Amino acid sequence: MRIDIITLFPEMCDTVLSESIIGRARKKGIVELECHQLRDYAFDKHRRVDDSTYGGGMGMLMMAEPIALCFEDICRRLEKRPHFIYMSPKGKVLTQQRVRELSKLENIVLLCGHYEGVDQRVLDEFVDEEISVGDYVLTGGELPALILTDSVCRMIPGVLSDDLCFEDESHYSGLLEYPQYTKPSEWRGKSVPDVLLSGHHANIEKWRREHSLIETARLRPDMLENAELSEKEKSLLSDMGLFNK
Repeated sequence: MRIDIITLFPEMCDTVLSESIIGRARKKGIVELECHQLRDYAFDKHRRVDDSTYGGGMGMLMMAEPIALCFEDICRRLEKRPHFIYMSPKGKVLTQQRVRELSKLENIVLLCGHYEGVDQRVLDEFVDEEISVGDYVLTGGELPALILTDSVCRMIPGVLSDDLCFEDESHYSGLLEYPQYTKPSEWRGKSVPDVLLSGHHANIEKWRREHSLIETARLRPDMLENAELSEKEKSLLSDMGLFNK
């Protein structure tokens, strides 16, 4: 898996992606991450990549040609056309399902917008999809690009110690993750549930499934609409006032 990020702040992105789990995966060569300075593809000595918008309005807009030149340069280096994503608040909100799909791709390019956004013509010509990390607006696309990169890279085999590290997590199975505990078994008068200390794996798995359902119903009831629930599970949640049959 290789991800190229087109940005005005490559050092910012590179610093984050050089740390922790993703940083170790880069060093091992499991994932390849490259940050490109968009200003290197500007035309004048000031390395300008933005201009005022036609029709008036506040703010500046990122020009099409520097972005096109950078993307075309990446295509030449790879000797193929990678999947091109623009991080945009207008895009579809990123989900775990889309992360899983993207993790199957060999090459991805992420475009980080800034100012008032990007000239529509380069989006129409080159971009395959627009992705948002939430219904809010940030000052630039770098943080969303880092979120997408992190979420995709951790799905690559070898990045995490075991596939179970992400298969048990919130959203992966369509439900939120069950509550978890660590030592000590009692903390400030609150004890870890006895079943988790029992060593009885079948009972532990049953408890985890039930509490995964409860957490989802309590915090994200909208997710239950698409969840596969048994009649017993529906009754459990209904009896607790967390589900309408």
